[in-house]
Amino acid sequence: MANRITSLFNIKYPIIQAGMIWNSGWKLASAASNSGILGLIGAGSMYPDVLREHIQKCKAATDKPFGVNVPMLYPNVQEIMDIIVEEGVKIVFTSAGNPKTWTKWLQDQGITVVHVVSSVKFALKAQDAGVDAIVAEGFEAGGHNGRDETTTLTLIPMVKEQLEIPLIAAGGIATGKAMLACMILGADGVQIGSRFVASVESSAHQAFKQVVVDAKEGDTQLTLKELAPVRLIKNKFYNDLQELYKTGPTPEQLKDLLGRARAKRGMFEGDLDDGELEIGQIAGLIHDVKSVSEIVNEMVTEFKEAKKALITL
Repeated sequence: MANRITSLFNIKYPIIQAGMIWNSGWKLASAASNSGILGLIGAGSMYPDVLREHIQKCKAATDKPFGVNVPMLYPNVQEIMDIIVEEGVKIVFTSAGNPKTWTKWLQDQGITVVHVVSSVKFALKAQDAGVDAIVAEGFEAGGHNGRDETTTLTLIPMVKEQLEIPLIAAGGIATGKAMLACMILGADGVQIGSRFVASVESSAHQAFKQVVVDAKEGDTQLTLKELAPVRLIKNKFYNDLQELYKTGPTPEQLKDLLGRARAKRGMFEGDLDDGELEIGQIAGLIHDVKSVSEIVNEMVTEFKEAKKALITL
């Protein structure tokens, strides 16, 4: 399965485990890297000293490449970037910000930089900023998302049409067949989040993992577009949010209801009523919690079988 993505990251399979807040600690990232894919630590839910600890533990748990995902909207981003350099991390995925801000600085430190986008416009801006690869994430994805609601099936070929650098597809991908479909559409690899939330090594609370397993089609919704669009499981907090929307709330009123640390309460601490439960639409196709190695092996096997079946058509 060697291609531009496996070569760029020095991995066996062109699969990236997404760096998700409250889910992607060192245990998940190291297990992913040890399974032949690229593991990512999610820095978005970590204070700088916590991130350093996770990087150090990940280095001790794997001798394979791994990276860190950094949402650039946080005020301590400089300290986070300094720690990444000090600890010798060689791959950084940036998101939620202007790629021009950090790309050259990171590359000057010998770091490969990938930027996450949700549209053709921002993919081209990231390419112009000099990033090494793009993650194009469709509307189906969990967590924070694009406002345009462009689906992965539509987004990937539109980005591919204008992009020259390697392209990674994300959003609604949890199986080998979906991986093959994305690569047929032009992706060089895939980034997977929700399927790895429901893994043994994920740092998500067990109660949240069970909610993901129990989720059905239609159980998630993209909301809070006035602030930062996010796809959530429909729980009490989500219902409270919809009741507030009926009053025509201001962004400040939405912020007041959202409060602080609600995502931590939901995904990390297991508050299934009042927590923010971020997950993708593909949760409806996730029926069990498995180890990362089992998930990767199943995906790769299904990918190869599906590709072979297409050839015989």
